[in-house]
Amino acid sequence: MSPTSSAEQKAASPAVHTIELRKAYKRVVALAGVSMTVERGEVFGLLGPNGAGKTTTVKLLLGLARPSGGEAMILGAPAGDVETRRRVGYLPELFRFQAWLKASEVLLLHCRLLRMARSRWHGAVGEALDNVGLADRGDDKVGSFSKGMQQRLGLGVALLGDPELIVLDEPTGALDPVGRHEVREVIRALRERGTSVFLNTHLLEEVEHVCDRVAVLDKGRTIAAGTLSEVIGQHTRVRIQVSGLDGRWWERLNGHGRSGEGGYGRFTVEDPSGGVVLVDRIKPAEIPSLVRAVVALGGDIGAVVPERKSLEDRFLELLGAGQ
Repeated sequence: MSPTSSAEQKAASPAVHTIELRKAYKRVVALAGVSMTVERGEVFGLLGPNGAGKTTTVKLLLGLARPSGGEAMILGAPAGDVETRRRVGYLPELFRFQAWLKASEVLLLHCRLLRMARSRWHGAVGEALDNVGLADRGDDKVGSFSKGMQQRLGLGVALLGDPELIVLDEPTGALDPVGRHEVREVIRALRERGTSVFLNTHLLEEVEHVCDRVAVLDKGRTIAAGTLSEVIGQHTRVRIQVSGLDGRWWERLNGHGRSGEGGYGRFTVEDPSGGVVLVDRIKPAEIPSLVRAVVALGGDIGAVVPERKSLEDRFLELLGAGQ
């Protein structure tokens, strides 16, 4: 294979691809088998409770630890490849910059570590500061920065050199609402430029705002992956207020709807006196049929309030299923 075709193949490969990636520290299994794919130009969220293996996954992808088994490819090369790492930006969850350095000096130091051409340093530093909202603080020492401002500076470091893949470990954890919004805008701008973003976070709200697809880890394994719609599922729930029917009227819906528990899903009585019932795990397309079935029994519908399951609901449901 010629060098040109090899380069083209790498460019066409996923930003991240793992197959049954595993890591054990003596008798402790940190990862038992993680498989996922991050496509070029997408924002991908890695979710999971503490101890699920998220940080270990990031370390393996960046070559900061060696896998015990499985496979991990980054930008078409094996994870840990030195030249490939120059095309990856990284914001760790815990980092420290020298307090006596100016913000611009921190960025200049990392330009040098990236072996960036000196002629690009000034422009790269100015662009990074501007992108993270620190354009007027470049000459201020890091020691005078709040934790949130240091987080922004860390993000600026990750953006240096126009990386093809950016790995962000809890990038908004120390930020106020305005700062979180600004980081989201930076992430969206990166996606528009075709940059792949790998977001490791426990903040489900951030995932819902910016991620195209997600993977959920639990006990070192991938337990769900896909778009938010795919992970949350096609089912929803609906609250209905019914009058004119006595007893456990929902049990009589079997003869009017599909077979199964309650005919249409799981029924929970929220207000027996007012006839308010929550129907869980029902598809949106089934709601009109449910209403017709209640009317066919002689009931009067006072209200129908559909509620789409949130990512948090689904996240807790997935973790509960793995207990």
